[in-house]
Order: sequence, then structure tokens, then C-alpha cells
Amino acid sequence: MLKIKSLALPGFQNLKQDIPASLALVIVAIPLCLGIAHASGAPLLSGLLSGIIGGLVVGYFSDSNLSVSGPAAGLTSICLMATLELGSFQGLVTAILVAGSIQVVFGLLRLGFITNYIPSSVIKGMLAAIGLILILNQFPHLIGYDSEFLGIEAFNVGKEDLEAGPIENLEEKENTISHLLNSYRYVNYFVMLIGLISLGALIIWDKFFGKRFKVIPGSLIAVVLATLIAKTIHIIGPEVNLGREYFVDISELNFTKGIGSILVFPSFQFLSQPLFYKVVITIALVASLESLLSIEAIEKLDPERQKVNTNRELIAQGIGNVLCGLVGAIPVTAVIVRGTVNISAGAKSKYATMLHGLFILLVILFLIKVINQIPLAALAAILCYTGYKLIKPELFTNQYQRGISSLIPFLVTIVSIVFTDLLVGVLIGLGASTIFTIKDKFSS
Repeated sequence: MLKIKSLALPGFQNLKQDIPASLALVIVAIPLCLGIAHASGAPLLSGLLSGIIGGLVVGYFSDSNLSVSGPAAGLTSICLMATLELGSFQGLVTAILVAGSIQVVFGLLRLGFITNYIPSSVIKGMLAAIGLILILNQFPHLIGYDSEFLGIEAFNVGKEDLEAGPIENLEEKENTISHLLNSYRYVNYFVMLIGLISLGALIIWDKFFGKRFKVIPGSLIAVVLATLIAKTIHIIGPEVNLGREYFVDISELNFTKGIGSILVFPSFQFLSQPLFYKVVITIALVASLESLLSIEAIEKLDPERQKVNTNRELIAQGIGNVLCGLVGAIPVTAVIVRGTVNISAGAKSKYATMLHGLFILLVILFLIKVINQIPLAALAAILCYTGYKLIKPELFTNQYQRGISSLIPFLVTIVSIVFTDLLVGVLIGLGASTIFTIKDKFSS
């Protein structure tokens, strides 16, 4: 039986770094939670509930000080198809509850060892691919082409993920490349100004002030500055095309009838459907693998190189998904993007991820109007800058210096993830790495 070490929280000595990091996380997490919920065909509230549970619950039980859990883009198509196959969102949340229980069993059976067999070149390729995806997908938002929701990360984007906004005659279907190319036809120069100033503020703050003022994350500076600029544009030029579609929008959340009236609870009538168990196994496997891959990647990014008990991580993710199923939230996994933002913002302990969960709750209860003032371009700038940190040129140089058997799997992993998804891309990268391992063994 797996021995679970003490779940006691760390001391408060790192709150000086963790509180600002949690604020940086909230700024990025809320629109991502909304976008992923939409892409999953789920109520928007379900995405925010996942963010809260991923922060407070998974953050508490996890062995990692720096990883951040929440709704994951890699599960959107699975959730969408599951809702259609089972006939309702209620069927999906019931499957999430059971899948979470299976994840707990995975952890108790010590199945977290899987990531020990993933080569470093593939993990680094995965990180670089995530960085590239962030830049490719967020740059259009940076210049005002908001035809898709901010949380979409898949290469192919279906019509259901496109929102008309200020753009007419959208294509029936887009992908990452066509979306990027189309963005140049629909540039909004005022939005682009906000986005570029936000990006410049991040770079300047990081380079000249970040080390001196560690308690203030650059992302917070960028968001405040962008919001003030947007307000100024509205005052100076009210006729400027800077409409509601260019800002975060969580105004449709309505708690006037009580939160209980808008939650979706599981129903065990779905247990009699054979298709239900296919959905359960799929969610349990994919959510577990994505979490393990993310934990492995965060270990590589962690300045202190802290090792994480992956078995305990599976248990933490399972507990989180059981709770998601109970309250009608979409599934959670450890997420590389949020973990990277957390590390970049200077987090030191798990208080950062837990506080970000608490702050999401407080925001949707009390600060909806404030959050609705944040320009999407500022969030896109934060994510583009995060992407750059994951795909710095020296990463490619280091892999090149390690030889062709490291460079090719690294590049194959990047291309595969960008054009498919995280899990498929990693499997293809593993295949490429295995070929070179066998080749090196026979040639030696």
C-alpha cells in the first residue's frame, strides 16, 4: 500500500512571493477556464468550478509545490463527444466522478512510475511545443482577431469554437495556421496597441525591475496598464471600435437564484449504459497521463529541481475529479501553461496555487464587473511571453549539441504536438526516440 506522507501545509514564510504569483495565475486562469468550458460544450460555470477545485483541493493534496491544476484543453474534445454520446452534461459529470475514483486507485497501485521512461528530449520537446502553440494561438488575440475563444489550444478549430465578434464571414473551420494568417486581415490597431504595450511592459519589468520588486508580478503590471489604456481610449475616442468582444466576459454568470440552482449533479442512472464505461476509462487514462506529463515538465522548469511523488499526484488529481463530478465541473489535470506562469511569477510553495483557487471563487462572487474590464489583448500578451520562455532559442542549441539522437525526437515531438495534440504528439516523440535508441544500441 502506498504510504502518503504528511499533508501538512508549509509555513507562511513564502507568502510574500506566493500571493503575487496567485494573482498572476488568476488573471490568466479565469479566461482559460471559460474558454475550455466552452470548447468542451459545458456551462461556463463548470470551467470556473474546475479552476477553484484544481487550486484549492488538488493544490492541497498534491506533492508538487509549483504545479497548477485546472481544466485542460487536451480533454475538450473528449468532454464534447462524451456529452453527445451520453445525451447530457449530467452524464459527463457522472463519468468524471467515477473516473476520479479510478485515478485514486491508479495512485494506490503506484502507477505514477510511467513518466520515468519518457526521455528528456521528448519532455523538452513537449515544453517547446506548448510554448509555440501559445504564441501561434494567442498572437491573433494580441492584435484584435478574437474569432475564437481564448482557451482553444487544438490545431483544428471547429465552427462551434468560433465566435463572430467583429468579424464577418468566418470560415466553417479554421486551424492554428489559417487562424494566424487570417488575423492580419482583421487587425484592430487600438487593440494591437494595448497588446504590444502589455507585451513591452512584461519584457521591461522582467528585465529591469522583476528581481528588485519580486512581490509584484509583471503580468499584474501588464493587466493594470492595459486596463487603464483601454479606459483612456474609451474616454478620448468613444467612437473607437473597442467593443465588449475585446474584453474578458463573465457577465452571463448569474447567482441571483442561488448557486444550487445552476449546478449540475451526477445521476447514477448512467451506470447501466455500456458506453458510459468507455467514457470513464478514456477520461481516467487521458487525465492521468496529461497530469503526469505536466508534472514531469514542471520538474524540469523548477529552479530548485524538487522531485514530485507521482503516485500521490494521481491520488490528488483523482480526489479533485471526484469533487468535480459531484458539483458539475469539467475534469481537471495538472496544466503546463499555468504551472509555467506560476513559476515565472516567482511562486515558492503550494499556497500560490491554493490561493489562486480561492481568488477565482472570490472573483466570480464579488468582482465580475472588475474582471470584465480586462482586455483580452493583455492576457494574450502574458501567454505569448510565457510561450517565448518555453521555446527560447538556446533550447534548440542544447538539443543540437547533444547529437542527432536527441535533436530529432525533440523536433518530432514539437511538430507532432502542434499538429495533433499533447498525448498523440508525445507518443510520436517516444516512437522517434525509441528508434534512435535501438539504432544507437546496434551501432555501438
